[in-house]
Amino acid sequence: MKELRELEKKTGYTFQDFSLFRQALTHSSYANEHRQEHFRDNERLEFLGDAVLEIISSEFLFFQYPGMPEGDLTKFRASIVCEPTLALCTKELELGKYLLLGKGEERTGGRFRDSIVSDAMEALIGAIYLDGGFASAKEFVHRFILTDIEHKKLFYDSKTILQEIVQSDYKGEEVIYCLTGETGPDHDKQFQVDVQLGSQVWGRGIGRTKKAAEQEAAYQAIMKLKGKSEDVSKKD
Repeated sequence: MKELRELEKKTGYTFQDFSLFRQALTHSSYANEHRQEHFRDNERLEFLGDAVLEIISSEFLFFQYPGMPEGDLTKFRASIVCEPTLALCTKELELGKYLLLGKGEERTGGRFRDSIVSDAMEALIGAIYLDGGFASAKEFVHRFILTDIEHKKLFYDSKTILQEIVQSDYKGEEVIYCLTGETGPDHDKQFQVDVQLGSQVWGRGIGRTKKAAEQEAAYQAIMKLKGKSEDVSKKD
């Protein structure tokens, strides 16, 4: 209970019904292992929170970008509410640290899995909406999700954006992703990927999937190309 109070303080919202908060953090694996204690998992709250997040982010983009056409707004919203971006948003709260997980999920690294923490983030939005109404949910979303959204869009689209930059400014160069390392057991691997332009390493990423590692590497390469990142090839 003490740890959950710690997280509640981080959110900036105080629950009237604390059971909703606990439910938002309860994975189905934990609820299944504690059936006699009548724990409820967060899947229904996730369903609700997903809808609340969509309307809040839609409203934000509608007013923030008055000249943007519908198709671009849809893509922009997708970049904000997608699994990897929501997982990124949970890091400020250290949300994974507080999740109630079953023993199997705990052993296999579920506490740090994008799909689990992003679902919990949506469940938390749903719980705040039920407990405090739309205004409270909106305040939370604006504070933890709708911040630095250009950066988040760049992170979400990093591989595509890197390819576009190279085609425009570095004609003749090829973007190559190289798997340079794997650590951990099969159920909880970490992959390291370098992205090269020609023979030079421009970005390095680490992720729990090759795709996630490539995305991080591409993002680091974009920052390097924009003069905002240290040359990772000098880190070794």
